[in-house]
Amino acid sequence: MSTLLLNTLTGKTSAGSIVVTGEGGSTTTNLQQGVAKAWADATDAAVLTDSFNLASGTDNGTGDYTYAITNDMATVNYSVPTGALYAALQGTYSQATDSYRIKCFTRADSITGTDTVNFFAIFGDLA
Repeated sequence: MSTLLLNTLTGKTSAGSIVVTGEGGSTTTNLQQGVAKAWADATDAAVLTDSFNLASGTDNGTGDYTYAITNDMATVNYSVPTGALYAALQGTYSQATDSYRIKCFTRADSITGTDTVNFFAIFGDLA
């Protein structure tokens, strides 16, 4: 058994790009592209109970939450798998490079929001 102890990994040809051989051994993937750039587990009042790369949450009203991203995303074109307990999600209400906003409902076709625990992860390029 070997142990590799490092503080920093840097790509040889490009400092910000490390290619890793995939599970099957015949293809490669870029390590940075597969890592979540931010994630949250938040209460029904947008309080971050656990998170990464998020500064704070704001409760905009019933079932409407905005989360401030600490290190901005490069563009608004990032992927955000989301979830909520006991509610349907409208989906992305608003995406910005420095924040993410979601709205939660009791039913997908409802126009009335509902307060609920919510969670998400952000994948994409950091600025």
